[in-house]
Amino acid sequence: MAQQQISLPAKLINGGVAGMAGVTCVFPIDLAKTRLQNQRGNQQVYKNMWDCLIKTVRSEGYFGMYRGAAVNLTLVTPEKAIKLAANDFFRHQLSRNEPKLTVFKEMLAGCGAGICQVVITTPMEMLKIQLQDAGRLVAQQRKLAMLPTMKLGAASTVLSCSYSVGPAPQIRRISAMQITQELLRTKGIQGLYKGLGATLMRDIPFSVVYFPLFAHLNQLGKSSEDEAAPFYWSFISGCAAGSTAAVAVSPCDVVKTRLQSLNKSANEESYNGVVDCIRKIMKKEGPSAFMKGASCRALVIAPLFGIAQVVYLVGVGEFLLGQTALNL
Repeated sequence: MAQQQISLPAKLINGGVAGMAGVTCVFPIDLAKTRLQNQRGNQQVYKNMWDCLIKTVRSEGYFGMYRGAAVNLTLVTPEKAIKLAANDFFRHQLSRNEPKLTVFKEMLAGCGAGICQVVITTPMEMLKIQLQDAGRLVAQQRKLAMLPTMKLGAASTVLSCSYSVGPAPQIRRISAMQITQELLRTKGIQGLYKGLGATLMRDIPFSVVYFPLFAHLNQLGKSSEDEAAPFYWSFISGCAAGSTAAVAVSPCDVVKTRLQSLNKSANEESYNGVVDCIRKIMKKEGPSAFMKGASCRALVIAPLFGIAQVVYLVGVGEFLLGQTALNL
């Protein structure tokens, strides 16, 4: 790697295409992860991932599983481009005059990639979470509206429904652009970067674990140093490294999701920063709450990074830029 020059524009294109391909495949699971993480212990609407997806399709239709996908697909291109290209860039810089990177330098390169990506990741996650969580809030309101009726008993159910309970709340259709405009109007640019500290707390450790682990797993699939690993092996390596890193930082992801959720249902806790969020979750929901959505997150990240690494290694960027150079 020390003698090999890298093309940063090509790497950025590879990362962008890789991110879009991966997100398209796993977005419904990501939506389930967000809704499960935002559930409080005493106000559960969904039992697990499958229950969440089934209820989402029933109440919001098939495309309800893709709420927030547009903003994610728009911003995941620069986000994944920065993440994957930055890791390659830092690895290249750190490997000068060295035949092979040490594990510490691989982790350092991953750390740099994690820091760089939050410029895009934080506003992307901020907008995505508001759109993904809208259905859960409506379902929670419906559940709370039904409680008084259930307590009155079967004999008075009809009267209660007729006179006490209003129309079922509907999901308010709001776009990412509307949320962005409102945040910029009321809070300025820092409104889009709410939860920046928690995002850094999640993404830096993730990259520190993921990139070195992927590099070493992928290396096992190479028959020699000069040959690339088969695509299937890169996919398996990306899945294994991604799921491992995802579970490792899942508690940080729960904290980030809670902090970035602007709209709350009745009786849901508000948080004043990372420390306050951790303290309140621990006190009211227990340690297990920090692993909410961990299995969903692993299911999202595993194929996402498996697909992303394969697409990234295919070299779409190098091909496109090569074709452009030939045409010129």
